[in-house]
Amino acid sequence: MIHAIGLVELNCIARGIESADIMAKTADVKILVAKTTCPGKYIVLIGGDVSSVQQSVRAGVELGAETVIDQFVIPNVHYSILPAISGANEIGEIKAIGIIETFSVAALIEAADAAVKAAEVEPLRLHLAFGIGGKSYTVVTGEVAAVKAAVETGSTVAADKGLLVEKVVIPRPAKQLIEHLI
Repeated sequence: MIHAIGLVELNCIARGIESADIMAKTADVKILVAKTTCPGKYIVLIGGDVSSVQQSVRAGVELGAETVIDQFVIPNVHYSILPAISGANEIGEIKAIGIIETFSVAALIEAADAAVKAAEVEPLRLHLAFGIGGKSYTVVTGEVAAVKAAVETGSTVAADKGLLVEKVVIPRPAKQLIEHLI
């Protein structure tokens, strides 16, 4: 079971691949995602126990040096985050929705984790920089008050890093919109 996740986001593909290698060799972690994103960035997402993830991220950041755009370690990642990245969360009724949009993958995952921990919401999806100019966004659902609290908390995490693009809460989304989000 994965207790912690860490991510290093770089603006250089070659250095990103090299960072993925050193991260895998540094400690007992599993590479969850290692791939290019738009516009020519590279992300390495790993999972494992907290100390191993911390060691690996530290090694990736050191090797990546000036090419590192963003990074994080989340010690107790919320159980819904990893399935939302792969689009596997099953959601029942969709009430209100909230959107958090960021300039980096790392800021978005941190914001989404903080959001789902802050209030009773579920992430519909985390869209990570593929085909959208390197930006990322999450869509969460729940009761209106919970969505507002979650979006506020998550967007504050991204804003504190200077990487928030926008935050939106839609109390009663149109059925047609929901069909396109799922």
